[in-house]
Amino acid sequence: MKLAEICVRHPVFTVMLIAFLVTLGLFSYRGLAVDLFPKADPATVNVEVRLPGATPEEMVTGIVLPLEDAISSVSGIDEISVYSSEGIADISCTFVLEREIEGAAQDIREKVAAATDRLPRETLPPVITKQDPQSDPIMTLLVSGPISRRELTEIADKQVRRAIQTVDGVGSVNLNGGQERQIRVLLDAQKLTSHSFTVLDVREALQRENIEAPGGRMITGPQELGLRTLGRVTSADQFSEIVVGTRAGNPVRIRDVARVEDGAQELRTWSALYRKGNLGQDVVAVQVLRQSGANTVRVADDVRKQIDQLRAQMPPGVQLLVVHDISDFIKASVHSLLEHLILGSFLASFVVWLFIRNWRAVIIAAVAIPASVIASFTLMRGMDFSLNNMTLLALTLAVGIVIDDAIIVLENIFRFMEEKGRDRVQASIEATREIGLAVLATTLSLVIIFLPIAFMTGFARKYVNSFGWTMAIAILVSLLVAFTLTPMMSSRLLKLDEKSKQAHVSGVLKSIEDNYLNLLRWSLDHRGVIILICLAAFLSTFGLYHLVGRDWIPADDQSELQSSFTLPEGTALAKTSAMAADMSAKIIALPEVSFVQAYTHGPTHHAHLFIGLVPRSERKATHEQMATRVRGILAGYRNVTSNVRLPSVLGGEIYFPISAIVRGPDLNQLAEISKKAAYRMAKYPDMVDVNPSLNLNTPELQVKVDRQRAADIGVRMTDISDAVRLFYSGEDEITRFKEGSEQYPVTMQLLQEQRDNPEVLARMMVPSSKLGQVRLESVASITRGFGPSSLWRYNREFQISVFANVASGFPLDLAAQHTVQSINEVGLPPGYSVRFSGQVKVLEETTWNLMIAMLLASIFMYMVLAAQFESFSYPFIIMLTLPLSVPFALFSLWITGRALSLWSALGMFLLLGIVKKNGILQVDYTNRLVAEGMPVGEAILEANRVRLRPILMTTLSIVAGLIPVAIGIGAGSEQRASIAVTIIGGQTLCLLLTLLVVPVAYSYLAEFESRPWRERIGRAFGRYPQAPSVEDSSG
Repeated sequence: MKLAEICVRHPVFTVMLIAFLVTLGLFSYRGLAVDLFPKADPATVNVEVRLPGATPEEMVTGIVLPLEDAISSVSGIDEISVYSSEGIADISCTFVLEREIEGAAQDIREKVAAATDRLPRETLPPVITKQDPQSDPIMTLLVSGPISRRELTEIADKQVRRAIQTVDGVGSVNLNGGQERQIRVLLDAQKLTSHSFTVLDVREALQRENIEAPGGRMITGPQELGLRTLGRVTSADQFSEIVVGTRAGNPVRIRDVARVEDGAQELRTWSALYRKGNLGQDVVAVQVLRQSGANTVRVADDVRKQIDQLRAQMPPGVQLLVVHDISDFIKASVHSLLEHLILGSFLASFVVWLFIRNWRAVIIAAVAIPASVIASFTLMRGMDFSLNNMTLLALTLAVGIVIDDAIIVLENIFRFMEEKGRDRVQASIEATREIGLAVLATTLSLVIIFLPIAFMTGFARKYVNSFGWTMAIAILVSLLVAFTLTPMMSSRLLKLDEKSKQAHVSGVLKSIEDNYLNLLRWSLDHRGVIILICLAAFLSTFGLYHLVGRDWIPADDQSELQSSFTLPEGTALAKTSAMAADMSAKIIALPEVSFVQAYTHGPTHHAHLFIGLVPRSERKATHEQMATRVRGILAGYRNVTSNVRLPSVLGGEIYFPISAIVRGPDLNQLAEISKKAAYRMAKYPDMVDVNPSLNLNTPELQVKVDRQRAADIGVRMTDISDAVRLFYSGEDEITRFKEGSEQYPVTMQLLQEQRDNPEVLARMMVPSSKLGQVRLESVASITRGFGPSSLWRYNREFQISVFANVASGFPLDLAAQHTVQSINEVGLPPGYSVRFSGQVKVLEETTWNLMIAMLLASIFMYMVLAAQFESFSYPFIIMLTLPLSVPFALFSLWITGRALSLWSALGMFLLLGIVKKNGILQVDYTNRLVAEGMPVGEAILEANRVRLRPILMTTLSIVAGLIPVAIGIGAGSEQRASIAVTIIGGQTLCLLLTLLVVPVAYSYLAEFESRPWRERIGRAFGRYPQAPSVEDSSG
């Protein structure tokens, strides 16, 4: 190992080399962004289209279908999901992860613009954003104060929303519970009829008499003047004076047929805050959503700065209260990981002292940890990685690994000084040269396992990619440190004192060494027993796998819960809000609950509860236990369908662990399938909050037009639909009222007392080209019926989703199996299909990707080892330890009550590279002794005796470095503990078996290579021959 000798001879060069890497790392660290997870957002572009008053079915027919046809031709689309409700349709286009968001958004804009002419003329301009409308808000801000809801809305909309919208990275800002200012024209149907006007006449008058339009230009000599007609209404009262038309030579004004109010829109959303001692404070909620790919912490910090500036501008008594900020949890999680990294470093260094009892040696070995970790930041920044759960977890796990190379080199140097009497300079050069091949093999065979990550796809690649690269970088830097700084510092600092000399020949280590050699001799005499034990351990993998179960990512305790409930279709907002208030009052009475924000958004029979818990350190109950308590409270309400959800790391539709999508052509058939499947699913104990998404029982009045009669008297369909919508919807923006720099919508609607009377609808006048005006009842019948409150489509087909949460203590894959079983029991007709979305879909993709990655990693490891040892057979001996680690890892998960999640699967992935390090040290030194002429039997015993101490040191250093993560203290620890438990269990429990099976396998190989085939088979389960026999055979 020439590099080690150069560094020993040139210490200043060595120090400057490592200092250069550390300096780059320190400056790179300052520029790293902070987030919860790597940028794993698929490019999602949302198209929101509004047609006021349209039913969900009309939205699909008139708007969704034309836009789907146009959008589906855009390249790279993975999914097209549509949610359609009254007057609004959301079309979410999710692209493959590799598609760049800006190009995707531009392609969607072009396709939508081309299809606009095919939409109904009353359709409002589509709004296209680079975000997923179902994603969670990163921040929720409540505006409250001793003023009316309309005034609160003015502040929330005109000041707060606009200011936050300017922050870079903010995707959209939504308001809940507000009432915007409107100029409302409340029509009197009787007066309209008596004056022989229709609602369409009033609309035309409002639009005709409130205009501001350019009129061209006039050139007067050398000057050019622009012409503009200023015909806008200048005060809200002037709308009452607009002339609708004349009757008997007299003008009929708006005030003669309607009442004009400068008021607020009809209340369709509601929001209130409940705190201990302050129940039911009206608030307007401001929800901030980030753009896809934007850095969460950076956006949240910038929004916070904007809020601080806004607080100084608020009127007296108006408060801005942030009740949810996901960046707080992200920062706490990152801080917790940094603490684990530092504590793990000290524990791993302490292991060195336990074995060598030399503080100089501890310092030499421990230098590898900060040098490797800090130097990794440079490449992390170069690869645009952030400080997140995955990259910091990689560095935390690497703490016990990066010190391994330094430990192995240092221990060998120490042994040369201790046993061979070399001075520290000579020992540093010779010992590093002797152990160099083994260290190189252990490191490269560990780094190579991260190469298959390049073959992963989907979420698995996005999550694991930065994890693998970060760990690989740190390990490669540790290899450089082990071959440069470690021998250089050893040649200058290492000294043998009396404690370190006694550490190897007495005490616990000596006892362990003697007992191990006795057990190894017995194992070589009873090789068949060892083989049978290993076989039994491997076969237990299959049983343990089914016992453990599979999950995606465990939910972290973020001190918050999210709940929603649904009342029977058609329930008015007043009853829904009263029910939400009653629920909130009972929930806030729980001592662990800090506040409850109740709000409605969308259908009036559906409401949400955002429940803030006191910090985890101040309560004994976990968030899962609190969810069960809240679920129990909601279960006490009759005719209410409710659910309680834990925060999801992925958000959106992945809110629900179980999201089974059934697709097919007929809505009625889909509704029937969903109800029957949900009924069966609810019987399983592993699922709670089972709820189908489709309900066709929304009560409605249906105007059924007699087309022949309408044609005979000259009544157009568009006039009927326009008249009905204008009378009852109140959402059509007829014109706009300009006041200063602000503009407010002008809407029309029947008077409240007439709007709720079906007879008024029947007597409504509609225009007729032959009779002038006729009553609606003369061309149509009005009947009661039912229809859907919302419709969902997936990839251009109608769909229903059956949602469910997984009950505490059950794995996700078991609930998914029962879901499929329930749907199969119902039976799907031809033309219908089922698939999973959300967490189950991601779980299946990730499982498949990790299986492929593990297979490729094993192949690549074999190639590296074969190249290092110049042998096809020795790698097989070393890799025998790989399958033995898996059952012990699964056993560790089972005994601690954990499922096989992404984190624990990553732990097994790392075990592939870690556990075989021991085998490399054993085989490498055995080969060296045999090459020097020592008999195989003696070489096996001597090599394993010599390598026992570095094996124990490296194993325990990895375990010690992971102890802080395994204990699970701090934000986000619920997730990360799984990977630590997996590695600790797999590494330690299989250690003894590894120390025995490798020598046994080596003895088999040595014997098989020197015996005829028939004799080899006969000796397969016999004693290993004594040393003389081996000498004879080798001779």
